[in-house]
Amino acid sequence: MAFPTSVNSQITDSVTQANVKVLGDAPAVAMGNLYQATAQALSNAAHNATTSQNETAVTAQAATTMGVATLYSLDTASTGMATKAILSS
Repeated sequence: MAFPTSVNSQITDSVTQANVKVLGDAPAVAMGNLYQATAQALSNAAHNATTSQNETAVTAQAATTMGVATLYSLDTASTGMATKAILSS
């Protein structure tokens, strides 16, 4: 019996046990929240890494395309300049 009051002792014991259950569950709930937050942070990091790799690949592809286009245009440009020099003499 908890303590003498005008309330039925079974009710006070029930409330006390409910409070004990809440206090007992608190560490498990806290760890669950921690694990959930950690999982969310790690998944965000993985998603950011994937996005960064994708953007890097797109940038590298654009740079390669421009480089190849420049290499292909060098021969044409030098031929044009040589032809211009020959025709203007």
